[in-house]
Amino acid sequence: MHVLAFVNQKGGCGKTTTAVQLAAGLARESRRVLLVDLDPQAHATLSLGVHVGEDPSLIEVLGDELAIEAARVRVPGDFDLLPATLELAEFEEVSQRMIYPERVLAAALDEVIDDYDYVLLDCPPRADGVLTANALRAADTALLVVECGAFALQGALMAKDLLAEIAESTGHAPRVRVVATLFDRRTRFSRELLIGMQSRLGVHMYDSAIRTSVRLREAAAYGVPVQELDPRCHAAADFEHLAREVIADVESDESVVQPIRARRPAVMPHADSPSAVSPKGGPTWTL
Repeated sequence: MHVLAFVNQKGGCGKTTTAVQLAAGLARESRRVLLVDLDPQAHATLSLGVHVGEDPSLIEVLGDELAIEAARVRVPGDFDLLPATLELAEFEEVSQRMIYPERVLAAALDEVIDDYDYVLLDCPPRADGVLTANALRAADTALLVVECGAFALQGALMAKDLLAEIAESTGHAPRVRVVATLFDRRTRFSRELLIGMQSRLGVHMYDSAIRTSVRLREAAAYGVPVQELDPRCHAAADFEHLAREVIADVESDESVVQPIRARRPAVMPHADSPSAVSPKGGPTWTL
């Protein structure tokens, strides 16, 4: 089982869209996939047509009230979702009464290690909280999602430094990969920015670039992956290429596909108040 955490320090970069559509793309490649929505805004949950708050969710798993098997749901696209609710925001406060709160998710995932080939973690749009720390502690790969906009390259480099700090604090350093989103090949600015990102980030950046597409917004509104809405559109093709690239990158390097082993944290009674094929054989960007 390989765990990918989708991270960035800001919203609006296409992080959730990338997580949802890549989950569907991997499922179409006959991989067993679990998508975990770690964002209290629950955008991934809503974009797959799951009503927030009506069923068991991730917060019960993090609170050790339910196992993942009891909270996951099957969604369009033929993969599983561990949904989010607004109550996830309360985990920051609850975590203050726990020992090793950043290891809760890793311990829970350890119980379904034989059920999935890939687990995708959609993180909140902040990189310094306990929910994101949980994701990075559980992850084999941190997938930095960067939009092709102004200051994107600077933002990517700053996010890399922030991930390094989090890795040091959690005692676990996943390798880092980068994917470009919201790419508009019709504009010279977007093309030159993508070239600059590829030049600076090198083998750590996936060759696939996700183009802007109205179909992606429509798919979220209908509660299905874009592959279900319009499998012939260019957005579906982009995520098909990205899924194959991720598979080639991950499954050609057996050293990073390791079981998750983590001790389930204990709760303290009353303490005072985280397109194409990727280059093989190159160095990983380990934080």
